[in-house]
Amino acid sequence: MAKSYYDILEVGKGASEKEVRTAYRRLARRYHPDVNRGEADAEARFKEINEAYQVLSDADSRKKYDRYGADWRQAGDHERSGNAGASPFSWFTHARQGSRRGGSRTQGFGSMSDAFGDLFAGGGGAGMQDMPRASRAELSVKVTLEEAYAGTTRTVEVAPNPISGEPGRRLEVTIPAGVFTGSRVHVNAADKAGGSLDVNLKITVAAHRTFERKDDDLLTTVGVVLEDAVLGGEIEVPTISGKKVALTVPPETQNGKVFRLKGKGMPRKKGSGHGDLLATVKVVLPVGLSDEQRKLFQQLRDFREAGV
Repeated sequence: MAKSYYDILEVGKGASEKEVRTAYRRLARRYHPDVNRGEADAEARFKEINEAYQVLSDADSRKKYDRYGADWRQAGDHERSGNAGASPFSWFTHARQGSRRGGSRTQGFGSMSDAFGDLFAGGGGAGMQDMPRASRAELSVKVTLEEAYAGTTRTVEVAPNPISGEPGRRLEVTIPAGVFTGSRVHVNAADKAGGSLDVNLKITVAAHRTFERKDDDLLTTVGVVLEDAVLGGEIEVPTISGKKVALTVPPETQNGKVFRLKGKGMPRKKGSGHGDLLATVKVVLPVGLSDEQRKLFQQLRDFREAGV
């Protein structure tokens, strides 16, 4: 004997509309062909689930099914009124040769990214290992290097979710310190249907005028006037925190010399603490010399040529 639509969705005959919808969402994720590639049983199960939901999600067709059972289509005027209650995945029944994003080529089904990834603005989810990829959306967020250093917040727009009926939302999200270009920050917020909004923020860190990032370290160039490079001195080095630190330049410091300032880099991606700041010396030659200054440089040349 064929299973009833209620058995297929694993709900009781008195299940509410919300319970039917929740069961459908759960089973659709579990048996979608993109999650079970090459498994014919899963594909057939998914077709059953989709058909059962189309019937039980519509009040008119559900009444006919409850009264006539498997013969409900032949009972009186069985035409549906409009499209109300139709499956949010009804496009699965349209035959096509694969998903828009190069996913499964199982004819008659969209990819998981079609099914769940487009529920939110920004496209399909990526990079999550513990759930089907398309149950999460991905939004691109750009931050400054200072924001990546200290952490920041952003307000993101999430489009309406046709599965849960959740309207579009604005979420205030926290971006932790230490993110880098390519980082993915997972945001989870409860929706009104008892489920959750799962969003991945794909981070891009903007280029900086002063600092270059290399893993957890920062690289910068500092100017040192000629006399300090020759005789030694003290200079100030900017840091990403906004504070300047003093750096002692020893006598006869060569152009291109690199000084490492411990703990003045980015928060470490793994473990605690910070990377380092590598400051490369750029000797600044004097310009606009007075006659007296030129004479002193000439004397220096004469001394060197004489071996003094």
